[in-house]
Amino acid sequence: MSRYFEYRHVVGFEETNLVGNVYYVNYLRWQGRCRELFLKERAPEIVDDLRGDLKLFTLRVDCEFYAELAAFDELSIRMRLIELAQTQVEFGFDYVRVDASGPGTLVARGVQRVACMRGPNTRTVPARVPDALMRALAPYVTVAEE
Repeated sequence: MSRYFEYRHVVGFEETNLVGNVYYVNYLRWQGRCRELFLKERAPEIVDDLRGDLKLFTLRVDCEFYAELAAFDELSIRMRLIELAQTQVEFGFDYVRVDASGPGTLVARGVQRVACMRGPNTRTVPARVPDALMRALAPYVTVAEE
């Protein structure tokens, strides 16, 4: 099993700017989409819990760009686990342009830190990372983190 969760994406015209390259905010959207699909596929109980009082607050998001993308580029967004703490999770994202002839080209790298919270909106408090999410993340823990 690979140490990352992969979301495949083909860049559309609506994601580019007037110059023809991908507008930077889309990288952050793809991080969120990758995280959502991970929850849907690997931790569906969390999706149900989000309909209750669980909240996943994004505390920090970052993206560093190495090369440009354009419409119809095929992209692999690879989410990996950086840190798993009691109430927070930090994910890393590698954006790889998929090349049919080789391993692909790293075009950007991002980070996202998420806090688990519970309670009504006026009294939300930190909460432990739910067991279902811990189980879903377990295959992505590296030896250095254990």
